[in-house]
Amino acid sequence: MKVFWRVIGYLKPYWFSQVVAYLCMLALSAVALLLPKITQTVIDKGILVGDMVVIGQQVLYLVMLTALRGVFRFGQGYLSEGVAQTVAYDMRNAMYRKLEELSFSYHDQAQSGELLSRATSDVERVRRLTGGGVLGLFNSAVMLVGTVVILIQMQPLLAVLSLLVMPLIVWIMNNHVGFQMPFWRIRQQTMARVTARVGQNLTGVSVVRGFAQEDAEIARFDSEINYLYDTSMRLARRGSRTMPLIILLASASTVVILLLGGRMVIQGALTLGALVAFNSYVLQLVGPMRRIGFLINLIGESQASAERVFEVLDTHSAVSDKPGARELGEIQGSVSFDDVTFSYFPGSPVLQQVSFDVKPGQVVALLGPTGSGKSTITNLIARFYDVDSGSVRVDGTDVRDVTLDSLRSQIGMVLQETLLFGSTIKENIAFGRTDATDEEIEAAARAAAAHDFIMRFPDGYDTEVGERGSTLSGGQRQRVAIARALLLNPRILILDDATSSVDTETEQQIQGALKRLMQGRTSFVIAQRVSTVREADLILVIDKGRLVAEGKHQDLIRESGIYADIYYRQLRQEDLAEVEATAGRGA
Repeated sequence: MKVFWRVIGYLKPYWFSQVVAYLCMLALSAVALLLPKITQTVIDKGILVGDMVVIGQQVLYLVMLTALRGVFRFGQGYLSEGVAQTVAYDMRNAMYRKLEELSFSYHDQAQSGELLSRATSDVERVRRLTGGGVLGLFNSAVMLVGTVVILIQMQPLLAVLSLLVMPLIVWIMNNHVGFQMPFWRIRQQTMARVTARVGQNLTGVSVVRGFAQEDAEIARFDSEINYLYDTSMRLARRGSRTMPLIILLASASTVVILLLGGRMVIQGALTLGALVAFNSYVLQLVGPMRRIGFLINLIGESQASAERVFEVLDTHSAVSDKPGARELGEIQGSVSFDDVTFSYFPGSPVLQQVSFDVKPGQVVALLGPTGSGKSTITNLIARFYDVDSGSVRVDGTDVRDVTLDSLRSQIGMVLQETLLFGSTIKENIAFGRTDATDEEIEAAARAAAAHDFIMRFPDGYDTEVGERGSTLSGGQRQRVAIARALLLNPRILILDDATSSVDTETEQQIQGALKRLMQGRTSFVIAQRVSTVREADLILVIDKGRLVAEGKHQDLIRESGIYADIYYRQLRQEDLAEVEATAGRGA
C-alpha cells in the first residue's frame, strides 16, 4: 500500500481537475441509481393504472437524465485521462532526469533495455492506474454502497437474503489478488528482459550475423517469450476461473429475488414495479463487481510496475553534488592525482596509489597495456566516478568539492567508444553548445579534419548520421566527435584513443590542428601511436593500475625499462615505418 499511496501522491498537484472528475463520477452514479426508480414509477403508476401522462413525464425525465449522463461521462473521462497523462509526463520526466543524474557505476551494471521498459511500459501501466483505475474503483464502491442502501430501504428481508453471497465474493477476490501479485511482478521483469534482448540484438545485428548466430539468438528469445507466455497464461487461467465464479455468485441473487419477490407480489406485500426495480438494482451490482475484479487486476499490475519505476527513482547516485558544493569558476587547467586508489568492484583495485602533477597547457600522453587503467584516470578527472581514497584536484581544488556541471563544462572529451546521436552532423558537433554559429561549427570541423568529408555529402552539415552514427565510417565518427569536443573550447581536453580509427594522413591532419588548438589547454591523450607519444610534454606509463614511469619520450627511452619495452613492442614498428617514409620522400 505504500507504493499505491505514493502513486496517488502524484495526483496532488492536479487536485482541482480530480475533484471535478470525481463530482462528475458521483453525478453519473446518482443517475444510474435513479433509473430503476423511474422504471418502478412507469410500471406502478403508469402502465398498471393506464396513466399516459405519468408515462410521458417519466420518459421525459429519462431522456434528460440520459443527456446529463453523457455530459458527466465526458467530463469524467476527459479530466481523469488528462490528469493521468500529466502524471505519466511527470513520471517519465522524473525517470529521465534520474537516469541522466545516476553515476556511471549504475549504468555499468544496468541494461538499457531494462531501463527502457521501466520508462515506457511500466509508466504506461501506472498511467492506467491514475486515470481510470482509482476513479473506476471509487465509482464501483459508490455504486455498491448506494445500491445496497436502496435495496435495504426497499425491502430489508429480501435485500439481506440477496446479499448473503457478498462476504464470499470479497474473500474470493482477496485470495485472487494475493495469488496474482507475485506473477504480475514476474511478468513485468520478464517483459523487461525481452525488451533488453531485442535492443541488444538490434544494436549488435552485424555481430550476430557475422558469427552466424541468428538461430541461437532466436532460440534464446523464444525461451524468454515462452516464459512470458506461460506466466501470462497462468494469470489468465486463474482470472478465467475466478471472475465467472464471482459473477455467478452475484447473479445467484436473482434466483432469490424471483422466488421470494414473486411470492411477495402475489401476496400484495410488494408491487410489480418495485420487484422489477429491485431486480434491476441487484443486477446493477454485477457490473461494479465485474469492474472491481478487472480493476483489482489493473491495480495489481500497476503496483508491480510502480515498484519498478520507484526502484530507479529511489536509487542513490554514487556521484553527486555534495551539500554546499560550490561553482568551480574558470580554471587554468592544472590537474593533480594525490595517492589515488580506485576500484569498479570492491576488492579489485584498478588504480593503486597513483600520484602525478600536470601543469596548465601541458599535453599528457597516457601509455600502457590494455586494462592498465588509462581510461580510468580520465574518467576520474571528469568525476564520472569517485576515488576510493586519495584525491583528484583541478587547480588545487578537490573535484568532489565543486558542482559537477561547473567541472564538466570545462572538460572536452572524445571517448574510446564514439557515440553520435541520430540527427545531423551539425547538431552533433553543436551538441555541447547549441548556441554555436555555423562559422564556429565549421571552424571546429576544420580543426578536426572533418570539413572536407562533410562537404562531400550532398547535404553537407545537414546530413543525417543515422542511429549511433551508423552512416559514417569509424574515422569519420571520431572526427565529428573531436569537433564536438573542440567547439566547447575546454580548458581540459581528453582524447581517449581518439585517433585509433583514422589513417596516418588523417591523424597527422588532426594532430596538426590539435597542436594549434591545444595552446593554453591541458590535454590528456590516450593513444597507441608513437607520433602522439613522442610529442607529449609528459608521458605517464601505467601498468597494472600503478604509475610506473613519467617523463618525456627522450628521457624515458633511456631511463625506463618498462617504457622502452612498451615502445619497442608496440610502437617501434610504426616509428621505423615513419622514418622509412620520410627517407623515401627525401630521395
